[in-house]
Amino acid sequence: MIYLVEDEKSVRELILYTLNSAGLEAAGFDGGKSFWQAMTEKIPDLIILDIMLPGEDGLAILKRIRLSKKNYSLPVIMLTAKGSEYDKVLGLESGADDYMVKPASMMELVARTKALLRRAHPEKGEENLVLEDICVNIPAHKVKSGETEIFLTLKEFDLLVYLLKNENTVFSREQLLKSVWGFDYMGETRTVDTHILTLRGKLGSAGELIKTVRGLGYKIGGGA
Repeated sequence: MIYLVEDEKSVRELILYTLNSAGLEAAGFDGGKSFWQAMTEKIPDLIILDIMLPGEDGLAILKRIRLSKKNYSLPVIMLTAKGSEYDKVLGLESGADDYMVKPASMMELVARTKALLRRAHPEKGEENLVLEDICVNIPAHKVKSGETEIFLTLKEFDLLVYLLKNENTVFSREQLLKSVWGFDYMGETRTVDTHILTLRGKLGSAGELIKTVRGLGYKIGGGA
C-alpha cells in the first residue's frame, strides 16, 4: 500500500490513477489530519508527500515519521513544486529518500516508486554484512553496533550497505549521490556529508570505521 498526501484534488487523482494502473495499490489524503488517522489503522509500504499542505506541512510530517521508531524506515518520496537546490537539500536532509519536482513525469514517478520499494524490501537470500562491530541483516533491515540495535532511515541504511559492500573503496560525494541517491547532477553533496555524520553518530564507537579521505571522499574499513 502507498499513501499519497497531496492537497490538490486533480493532482492527487491523477497520481492515484497512475499508481493503481501500474499495479501499485494507493490511497490519497488531502492533508496531515486524514493521513495520520490512516497511519493509526494501517502502515503503508511507501509514502509520497507534498511539502506545501494546509495545516501541517510535508516537512513537519516527514520529521514526525523519522522520529518514530515504528515508522522511521518508511520510504518517503517528496513530490513538490518547490524545486530550488535549497529545497531539495532541506528535504533530503530531513529524511526524504527521493525528491521529485512538479510537474513530474508519471512514468518516472512509477519507476522511482518501484525502485524504492525494491530497496526497502530486498529479496530473501541476500547476504548479511559484518565489519568488526557492525552487523547488517539486509533481509530484515536490521543493524547492530555491538549488541545494540541501531535504527536507521532507509537512505542511511542504503548508504551503510553500499559502503560495506565496497569495503576499503574510497567514493567521492558525487559518486555516493549517484549510486545511493540516484542523482547524476552536482551541487548537493552536502546531503552526503549530513548522512555520513548522522550515520557515524548512530553507530557510536563503530562509526569510526567510516573514514573521511581528505580531498577525495569517504570509505569504510581499513586505516585512516
